[in-house]
Amino acid sequence: MTEHEIQNQIRLETAPYAILFRVNVGSGFTKDGRYFNTGVPKGFSDLFGVRKSDGKAVFIEVKTPKGRPTDKQINFINQMKKQGAIAGICRSAEEAINLILEV
Repeated sequence: MTEHEIQNQIRLETAPYAILFRVNVGSGFTKDGRYFNTGVPKGFSDLFGVRKSDGKAVFIEVKTPKGRPTDKQINFINQMKKQGAIAGICRSAEEAINLILEV
């Protein structure tokens, strides 16, 4: 299963517990040749949103079973946890549900 497929499965199966959004980023050139980036900072989690039970922020970095997070992704997750958010790396919908339901 691809990372994108895992993201979709997580979004579907966590719907009773959280409202999650997929983050899209990109870059390109303007008509006059200037380069630009859009989206969030490097390391921002693939999925983010809120837990329905209490509105607590949720950040999920999605990886395949063999995928490895970057240092920037790990740092982002740690910073969000320090601020009281729910944050972690998930490789399946089951792991995501468990993360969201943690107290």
